[in-house]
Amino acid sequence: MEATTVSGTCAPGFDGVRAAFERNFTVHGDIGAALAVTLDGSPVVDLRGGHTDATRTRAWDRDTLVNVYSTSKGMTALCAHILVERGELDLDAPVARYWPQFAEAGKAELPVRWLLSHRSGLIAPHEPLPLPAAYDWERVCAALAATRPWWQPGTAQGYHALTFGYLVGEVVRRITGVSVGTFLRTEVAEPLGARVFIGTPEEEHPHCADMVGQLDEARLIERFPDAPLPPYASIDDHPLAALMLSLTYIPTGDVNSAVYRSAEIPAGNAHASALGLATVYGALACGGLVGPGTLAAMRQVQSRPQELDLAINALAPAGTGMRWGLGYMVNPGGRSGPNPRAFGHGGAGGSFAFADPENRLSYAYTMNRYGEGTAGEDPRNVGLVAAVYAALEERGGSRVVRAVADGGA
Repeated sequence: MEATTVSGTCAPGFDGVRAAFERNFTVHGDIGAALAVTLDGSPVVDLRGGHTDATRTRAWDRDTLVNVYSTSKGMTALCAHILVERGELDLDAPVARYWPQFAEAGKAELPVRWLLSHRSGLIAPHEPLPLPAAYDWERVCAALAATRPWWQPGTAQGYHALTFGYLVGEVVRRITGVSVGTFLRTEVAEPLGARVFIGTPEEEHPHCADMVGQLDEARLIERFPDAPLPPYASIDDHPLAALMLSLTYIPTGDVNSAVYRSAEIPAGNAHASALGLATVYGALACGGLVGPGTLAAMRQVQSRPQELDLAINALAPAGTGMRWGLGYMVNPGGRSGPNPRAFGHGGAGGSFAFADPENRLSYAYTMNRYGEGTAGEDPRNVGLVAAVYAALEERGGSRVVRAVADGGA
């Protein structure tokens, strides 16, 4: 195989990170990928390599964007927290204060924080929607407003794989009068110069890498052969019912199309560069975008000790459940380095991004070969994070701060 050309920069002491990035091409089969790390708000790693297409004809460059699936959720959650910081959104207020129609089906008192912490029970409408409905914002939001929760809100957590974006995004829209993608662009991405989009402008489509392999029904059936497809009468119908329901209505087989790239599906179709994501998380890591109180709330664990997620942890051993903050994964499985309070989000196939405020560090890995997991468990990501913190330990002595986990850990 012809060696993959890796370009970009690494600060002194981060040569091991470049080596790990190169190994992802030679050992783990990366086709195209990028990695960015900021420290004290400045890039110390900004690497890219490989190709944006399966035929390997277009080189991945500094402007390349790629679908990052659920890594999008961290950007969507940030929009809500900026409104909290401005005093325009109260996380403990009923969603219906901002979105009156949401009060239907017994949800009049359901608080906003349960949307962000995957505790609302609104993983899918009860009445199936056709797949193209994911592109119809008003239709999906009307269906969710009318939906009776699948479990008593607040009593359990279950990953809202697709509906998270509509639920949080509609609250943002009701407060601001603009879509969550527009808010992200004008209030976060453009001021920071970060290439991150929810609803990618047509003029940016030539910069979008094609996903090679993707989340689709065939992949779900292969991974979960014993799980019947929805509809279900309840999440108790099958051990994997919550998982399968949470993934319903994702536009499968469509992620390289213009319509998908232009749409706003805020739980799963942000298109971003690694440097763009790292720039946003780097601002958070260094005290920007929100104040210290809001930052603390963002990563305050909302899960109960050892609580399993009804959807993504259905098959996990006891005691290994996901720790959810308010819209963020709080260092899932230790895959965001040694700081238990590092927070961010990963995406199906392997993308991963996070902030580590104690170390004033941010990290983002993006790629176009669909791989493993949603929470940083892809071996490509595991090796890169390990290399980043090894470099940090060695660079001028032990820089790594291991924060004490909060009471929800």
